[in-house]
Amino acid sequence: MGLFWCSVMAMAVAPAFAHPKQSPPHHQDEVTYPGSVSIFTVPAAFPTSVFSSYYVKPGPTNQPQPVLYDPVLNITFPFNLTDPKHVPDSNDDPVIYPPPVANLSDATGEAIVSAAVSEISRIFQSNDTGGSNTCSKCIAALAVGQMVAKLAPTHFPTGMVSLCHSLKFSTYSSCELTYGPNGSGASWAQILAYADVAGLDGKYICSYLRKGTCDYPTVQSVKAKFPKPKPKKPAESRRRGKTVKVLHLSDLHLDPRYSVGSEANCTSYMCCRYSEPPANGTVPEISVSAPLFGYYKCDSPFYLALAALQSIGPLTGTSSKHPPAFSLYTGDLIAHDDENQASRAYVEASEVAIWEMFKAYIGGPIYTALGNHDTAPADYEAPHAIDNNSTLGQQFSWNYDHVSSLWAHYNWISPSVAHQAATHYAAYAVSPPHHPNLKVITLNSDMYYQHNPFALLNSSNPDYSGMFSFLIDELQAAEDKGQRVWIVAHIPTGWDGGSAMPNSADYFYQIVERYSPHVIANIFFGHSHEDQFTLYYKNNGTAQTKKDALVTAWFGPSMTPLQNLNSGYRMYEVDTGSWEVMEAYTFYSDVGTYTNLSTSSIEGAKGGEGPVFKLEYSTRAAYGPVVNWPTDAPLNATFWHGVTEAMERNRTLVELFTQYQGKSSAKSKKCETEECAKAKICYMRSGSTALGKQCKSGYGSVQ
Repeated sequence: MGLFWCSVMAMAVAPAFAHPKQSPPHHQDEVTYPGSVSIFTVPAAFPTSVFSSYYVKPGPTNQPQPVLYDPVLNITFPFNLTDPKHVPDSNDDPVIYPPPVANLSDATGEAIVSAAVSEISRIFQSNDTGGSNTCSKCIAALAVGQMVAKLAPTHFPTGMVSLCHSLKFSTYSSCELTYGPNGSGASWAQILAYADVAGLDGKYICSYLRKGTCDYPTVQSVKAKFPKPKPKKPAESRRRGKTVKVLHLSDLHLDPRYSVGSEANCTSYMCCRYSEPPANGTVPEISVSAPLFGYYKCDSPFYLALAALQSIGPLTGTSSKHPPAFSLYTGDLIAHDDENQASRAYVEASEVAIWEMFKAYIGGPIYTALGNHDTAPADYEAPHAIDNNSTLGQQFSWNYDHVSSLWAHYNWISPSVAHQAATHYAAYAVSPPHHPNLKVITLNSDMYYQHNPFALLNSSNPDYSGMFSFLIDELQAAEDKGQRVWIVAHIPTGWDGGSAMPNSADYFYQIVERYSPHVIANIFFGHSHEDQFTLYYKNNGTAQTKKDALVTAWFGPSMTPLQNLNSGYRMYEVDTGSWEVMEAYTFYSDVGTYTNLSTSSIEGAKGGEGPVFKLEYSTRAAYGPVVNWPTDAPLNATFWHGVTEAMERNRTLVELFTQYQGKSSAKSKKCETEECAKAKICYMRSGSTALGKQCKSGYGSVQ
């Protein structure tokens, strides 16, 4: 039965066509598709009208450099901000330190740092520091570091870089770039100055800075407080039988510095970047020349971003006259640049560029949740409570003010909602036009992200940032009004347990359980770059059965190919009464074909052909038959739990899921063992970090 359906679905969702520009009519037994075609070949010519002018015009051998005017800041960003041949190695962003507790001279500050580095080195070399294990040594060292952060904060980065080298701190790049004064050294001075280093914070910080020093703390559940108890017999939402289309985009990661013809298969991060010829004149041989439209180890160039956007209308059946009811963007606009290559201005310019492109091709409002890369430095967001919402608590408000004002400028949200976003870490709640019975609540999930060091502060209080209080207030108001709610965020709270802080994920799970399924209809995440889902159950997931399944979190597939994935996006058909998903279509483009797009074809302008985007699969067609799902029933948590039960009986369904997980990328990892299949089913049922960490590790990603 399972093998039969897998073969049927494979034939149905990937039909062979005589010519990529023309899709023959589907027969009744084939998968229907929502647009005018199920496969669309994007014209090769760059749609230059999207931007009013260019520093560098697009061409078959180069990405464009558009002139970007910021309507909020009233500035035009300079060419050198994104010039591929002159990537900066520093920026002029403000460097914010915690206020020192004493007014010391530079010489005294330097002496304190030198003494502290020596003492910390001695602690780690000693056999006895009041405790014999490495964790206790690290906690003792943090106490010394905290003294430096409080007494001589401006000198703190120097000491941290030195210790990074000697103690081998975890870092994505170099010690200088990560922890130096031009990196995040000042932020770490803030974190150490305000952390409870002898308590739970210290264990998290040690685990973050130097893996293996302290065991990663397990969840210490804090009981969530709600304004009202859950109704014993909550009113059930009713489907109207009328559906609207909702677009879900995620993780574009626009790379304005993408360099056509550069090394696309590099060994050091990031690829597809210009490399200065060596002084001896010997140019290294390029193994894979970066194609115009992108590659597997690179973020999205302008050509890929606009190719994807051009495909949306024909494939989804939307247009300027018939736009989606609204669209979701679940975070990560900005490329994966090193710390020293990014800046506030770089973030702001990328935001303007992307939303100009979105506005050109997507009608209706676009509701956005910021991702961990949508800030500078990446991953870092400080809670307002760090200093009672003073200088440190407001240090990232430049971004919240900017994005909220841009969203209002495009009429996606009202000025009052924009004010809410500006004061709540860019999180807000809004009802889409003509649909007052739905509330969309966006969150800034960096506040519970494991790789945001500020999230390690006051870690025993999962709502230290106030983000969850905001969510509870909005959910309670929705319950009181009889509204349905969609929650939109970037960082997943579950899956394999590698993203959300354990206590925060547990707290979020309690909130979901309190307001589901009568209020919360769906949850939407991004971040993983992969096509995934996860389920939330009653009683914190202790009983994972069909009758206990409450709500589904849909992960939006990424538009960027990074890493070894295809480019994709999704569209939902949603009932306007219950706001349940009735159908979901996922579309993708095979990035492996981009190297075959010839320059001569691209230069043909009007006649040239660019990437092909196509329907990858219909969720109902792919999984509905294996659970005998009624054609008029929603794709809700009950449906998805049934799919996981079918996967337990038939491992080939997990293999099909894994194919879709990487958007049918030829480079994606397979899942062909019983251990892998069991692990993935476990992830699908894990809505919190604690639950995810109970699953077998190592199978969470296909990258």
